[in-house]
Amino acid sequence: MRTAVVWDALEAALAGGPRDVVDLGGGTGGFAVRLAESGHRVRVVDPSPDALAALARRAKEADLDVVGLQGDVTDLVDVVGAGSADVVLCHGVLEVVDPSLALARIGEVLRPQGLLSLVVGQRHAAVLARAMAGHFQQALGLLDDQSAVDGRTGRRFTAGELEALLAPAGFVPTAIHGVRVFADLVPAALVDIEPGAAAALVELERAVADRAEYLPLATQLHLLATRG
Repeated sequence: MRTAVVWDALEAALAGGPRDVVDLGGGTGGFAVRLAESGHRVRVVDPSPDALAALARRAKEADLDVVGLQGDVTDLVDVVGAGSADVVLCHGVLEVVDPSLALARIGEVLRPQGLLSLVVGQRHAAVLARAMAGHFQQALGLLDDQSAVDGRTGRRFTAGELEALLAPAGFVPTAIHGVRVFADLVPAALVDIEPGAAAALVELERAVADRAEYLPLATQLHLLATRG
């Protein structure tokens, strides 16, 4: 339910043959294993040895060859090599690192016309969530401050801010989708108990994912961009 929109966009973008994929901050392999099952050659770069150990177990159980490499944004080029990837996944990473540095390093490891799949938390939805929870000062602090950091989840971005970050790194956005427009607002009990509710919610998420008027409500933004 929470990743259906991302998978739809990724699978469409990666159709046409195996790719060399780097999953930056890919942790235990939630995306990496499924991509490897589709025939892609996947390397996961993550700073956590525990996460990489879990990835190795998961890949072994699935009888897949997924490479786990310890590293982060700062040493990404050294770990995977310059110009060695057709695709880089950067999901839930920009919130907790220097975003300009991360995008610059990703640009170095991507081949020309390589694809970046970027998922970030969105500020508009974070403001709404804080206000609905009664945390009005936190909501106010996130409202317009691009440098504001949530102690638990890091920075939040707007679509315009993302595009402004991508241009200096040599990326051209090709698509943007809203992720979890309604999923975080609907009571979990309703989805769990009501027959067919989960499937209907996924269908609704897919229906609004690329509608600009719903983008500000999305908990996350999924942006695809190519390296010029």
